[in-house]
Amino acid sequence: MSNRDIGLEILEGIKEIKAHKKGQVSLKTTELSEPSPPKTIRKKMNLSQSAFAGLLGVSLRTLQDWEQGRRNPQGSAIALLRIAEQHPEVFSDLR
Repeated sequence: MSNRDIGLEILEGIKEIKAHKKGQVSLKTTELSEPSPPKTIRKKMNLSQSAFAGLLGVSLRTLQDWEQGRRNPQGSAIALLRIAEQHPEVFSDLR
């Protein structure tokens, strides 16, 4: 277990925000890339549609709609697809 001082970290974060508002510092930002299409990710993971849908927690119909371009993933589904693409080993423990 680490010896973090969460209260101190929060106070330092608040100071950093105030300094940013005054134009004294620039905050670190990270641009997240869009994940590949769901079908591409699924095929790289060598999974059936039903297995991949189950891992993502969506219905088979939803996955099929994504793969056929009738709908696009939204919100947390995009984050899960990004994780599946960049770190597929995370999902191997769930199978």
